[in-house]
Amino acid sequence: MSTEMVRWLESRGVTVADVADIVYSLQRPYNADLTLAECESSVLAVLGKREVQYVLFTGIALDELAERKLLPAPLQAIMEADESLYGVDETLALGITNVYGMIGLTSFGYLDKVKPGIIRRLNEKGKHIHVFLDDLVAGLAAAASARIAHQDSKANQYGVPE
Repeated sequence: MSTEMVRWLESRGVTVADVADIVYSLQRPYNADLTLAECESSVLAVLGKREVQYVLFTGIALDELAERKLLPAPLQAIMEADESLYGVDETLALGITNVYGMIGLTSFGYLDKVKPGIIRRLNEKGKHIHVFLDDLVAGLAAAASARIAHQDSKANQYGVPE
């Protein structure tokens, strides 16, 4: 299933490498040994989760329907304008972000504000509507980054007090 999702993302202009670059920039300051290959692996692991796939299917489908002008009013107009108060796109992306806990949430907030790399390109107005996809990619990168942080063997370990 994640292979299909990778293909669908690519059809919308997003590659695993694009997302991995963002993951790398988020985690590299905390993990000097991190590689881009590990970041790509983490992105693919997150894409392998069915709940993540369902969120991506939903958001991307809404973007595609808006491009074809198939949404009912006023939703069509909201999507075409990418209304700043819409917020449903961020809310849906949190379904991905929360897969790996609160660290993903803080990373998502940062990515949503700064919009690095592919997120910025998706957010720019063009021939495609990416109301959901820019936030979904930020959520995917935040979750993959949090996954790496959770698996870092060099992270401090604290025992339960006796």
